[in-house]
Amino acid sequence: MPPDRHAPSQPPVRPVGARRVVRRLLTLVAAVAVGAGLLAAPAHAAPSVDEIEAQIDKQWEQLEPTIENYNKVRAQLKVNQKKSADLEKKMVPLELESALAMNRVGDMAARYYIEGPSQEIGALLVSTKPGTLGEQLVILDRLAEQQRKQVAGVLAVRDKYNAQKQKLDALIATQIKQRDDLAAKKKQIDAEIKRLTAMMPKTTVKVEGCPTINGVVSSAAQTAIRVACQQVGDPYVWGATGPNSFDCSGLTQYAYKAAGIYLTHFTGAQWNEGRAVSRDDARPGDLVFFFSDLHHVGLYLGDGLMIHAPRTGKPVQVTKIAYMPVAGFRRVT
Repeated sequence: MPPDRHAPSQPPVRPVGARRVVRRLLTLVAAVAVGAGLLAAPAHAAPSVDEIEAQIDKQWEQLEPTIENYNKVRAQLKVNQKKSADLEKKMVPLELESALAMNRVGDMAARYYIEGPSQEIGALLVSTKPGTLGEQLVILDRLAEQQRKQVAGVLAVRDKYNAQKQKLDALIATQIKQRDDLAAKKKQIDAEIKRLTAMMPKTTVKVEGCPTINGVVSSAAQTAIRVACQQVGDPYVWGATGPNSFDCSGLTQYAYKAAGIYLTHFTGAQWNEGRAVSRDDARPGDLVFFFSDLHHVGLYLGDGLMIHAPRTGKPVQVTKIAYMPVAGFRRVT
């Protein structure tokens, strides 16, 4: 081909395979970017113990009025059910008296219909004594009227009781429905409180009479704290190791015995049965000893608090450890 002539220009051909590779790379990059974005998204932290406690308090604010309304309705229901039962008892003789009176009137009417006038009426009809017939007929008429009044009186009293009982029965039915509705609501709130309580960390111990205690690592310490807290209010009795009264080392012995750990009923021995931990490293469940001769011991709860049996006249209670000179901490778990 002469040098001044060129072949017609054609667009460059891009291999099909290259395009596929590029698309796949772009897809892969996009996926990685999305994944990185997802990984970078802030995770929802589990609610803290204080947040869970606040939610339980909120639920309890709803539950307590429901409980009191339930108690009110149940008390009213009990009173009204007794009234209804008493009325029903009163109606029994009235029903019987009414039935007997009606039978007497019915028997009289039937006898007169079948047999005709009685001998007494026949004697009156043939009597020739002046004025006797009229007087006797008036008497008989009054006797019949008395029977009618007797029946009417009985029926009136019975109907009065029936009306009262119907009102009470209607009220009882309403109160039973209210009671059942309140019980269902209580059950629903109870379930929510149970759900929230189950969200508590496993290292949290919550017992009535003690503060909520967090960071209880050992299961034995959890048991000991729970058992000790259940004794709040029990009296101090020297030499006592429970279950209803304690001295200081008797309480710690009793609490850890429930966790399967035996401690001697003597503060000096318990000091030697545990291993030393510093105050900074002390954690809930450790034993805390006081005075240079170690004559007092309590169960440490954390945050400067303990549960202990103080002395005669003071029951098992939660107090600050700072009110006595601390000799040291010992860990038995």
